[in-house]
Amino acid sequence: MTTNPYIYILVAAIVSTVIRVLPVTVFRKPIKNRFIRSFLYYVPYVTLAVMTFPAIIHATQSKISGILALVVGSVAAWFNLSLFKVACICCGVVFIAELVLC
Repeated sequence: MTTNPYIYILVAAIVSTVIRVLPVTVFRKPIKNRFIRSFLYYVPYVTLAVMTFPAIIHATQSKISGILALVVGSVAAWFNLSLFKVACICCGVVFIAELVLC
């Protein structure tokens, strides 16, 4: 049984359009509820984190080196290192961990 790829494209287009149009049509007044405003403020950050963290762990040959790089990178970012330095440190940690573990 073959499926028509145009059906998938049509469904994706409808869902994408509804997600973008629905908030504009439903919420015409400014949102004054502090909880809802704070919830909506953090939605992009949570979405980015949900997509990024599994990719960090699964991008390496072993999950241990990915987790180790995530921890070391988080500590480096906590100490206000630049994004370039954090990325270089994480790459170095993965490189060394992969040499030691494999």
